[in-house]
Amino acid sequence: MYYLLFKSFVRTKIFLVSLVLLLTVGLISILIGKHYLIKQEKTIVTAQKFQEERIERNLEYHSDDLGLLLYYLRFTLIKAPTTFSAISIGQSDINPLLQAVTIRALEGQKYDTDFENPSLLMSGNLDLGFVIIYLFPLVLIAMTFNLYSEEKELGTWKIVAAQTVGKTRFLLKKLLVRILFVLVILIFLLFLASVILQIPVDNTFIAICIQSILYLSFWSALCLWIISRKKDSSFNALILISIWVVLTILAPAIVNNYVLNAYQVPEALNAMVAQRDGYHEKWDLKKNATMTGFLEAYPQYKKYPVPEDKFSWIWYYGMQHMGDLESKDISIKMKEKMMMRASVSKKVALFIPTIHTQLIFNSLAGTDMESHLKFLDALTEFHENLRLSFYTKIFEDNSADTIDWKNHGAKFYHPKRHFDWGYLILPTLLISLIIGTLGLFNLRKI
Repeated sequence: MYYLLFKSFVRTKIFLVSLVLLLTVGLISILIGKHYLIKQEKTIVTAQKFQEERIERNLEYHSDDLGLLLYYLRFTLIKAPTTFSAISIGQSDINPLLQAVTIRALEGQKYDTDFENPSLLMSGNLDLGFVIIYLFPLVLIAMTFNLYSEEKELGTWKIVAAQTVGKTRFLLKKLLVRILFVLVILIFLLFLASVILQIPVDNTFIAICIQSILYLSFWSALCLWIISRKKDSSFNALILISIWVVLTILAPAIVNNYVLNAYQVPEALNAMVAQRDGYHEKWDLKKNATMTGFLEAYPQYKKYPVPEDKFSWIWYYGMQHMGDLESKDISIKMKEKMMMRASVSKKVALFIPTIHTQLIFNSLAGTDMESHLKFLDALTEFHENLRLSFYTKIFEDNSADTIDWKNHGAKFYHPKRHFDWGYLILPTLLISLIIGTLGLFNLRKI
């Protein structure tokens, strides 16, 4: 029976169209991901080379004054790229892969990013995650919406019913053939991506595969439920496309609009203004007033004198750090709101498989907001270690020759990936089981 049903399905136009469409667009999305990885690699190589050249160039002019030299020098922290990001580019096109910072106040540098074309950002990226979330359900809908209704409309259902022992089993087998066809293409594209993008077949890749299969199972269950309602083909097509629009376009837009308005972050600007004001107003204050807060944070530097009648680097860099200290509370509030946005989105996504799948893909690929916030935390620690490693030499008026600049190349931050299997599997699985059970119950009445 399965062989005959598959043979009949292969002869339909929808089979060939679906096969060509999924394979073509899937391959294009994988190649786009490959191009994205190549672009990342070029950016990293350029940043490493630029930092080396910048250090050499500034050493020619400012080697006698270490404080002035470090005023200009930038040191780069790079978020180690992962090949999984090619599957789901996520927010990595707006959040920088690397940050180059001086040892001056960090808050004004932390949120620097590249300029991007807004229209390109709005259209998004045609990565494999996009194809799975948006295109695969459409193909599944096109292949299944008239599975039962077409037989009724053509008047062949009575003949089929008379020649079949179980009408329900026949429809289920017919549906299963189409689901397996789409599933095979999905698995093929995922493993093709692992070969072309050189993605390791580890727990993260297995998690992506499982989430993709669960997502496809959700749409299969939904198609089964709509078919089982015994409506005509036009109604089935209309309701399934409407659900697709709601779940893939309207629901994400509504959730995004809600979290943006419920957890607004004016602190992003306020933190930068507070940092700048906290620094600039120190020019008009007595130096001892400026140094009090700095020396409380770093008492190990109390032994260095701060002359009131002339410029000193300990006062200048202390003044810079005070700008960061005065904007610290605002910066923490901003981070808390960004984390709240992510948390609320995750909770809402438990009931919307499309959003849940997108968030899972981004999280596994390390291209979500939480991953970026962790990178900013690592940048803060990197900046702190960098400052403290230079402060003593600056305050003691050491020359640039006392520093081994080869040890100050671009550094890498290696994020730790972890995920909750329960959160990954259960939401979509439970929704699929509920909808599938309703479909099977209705199908028994045909």
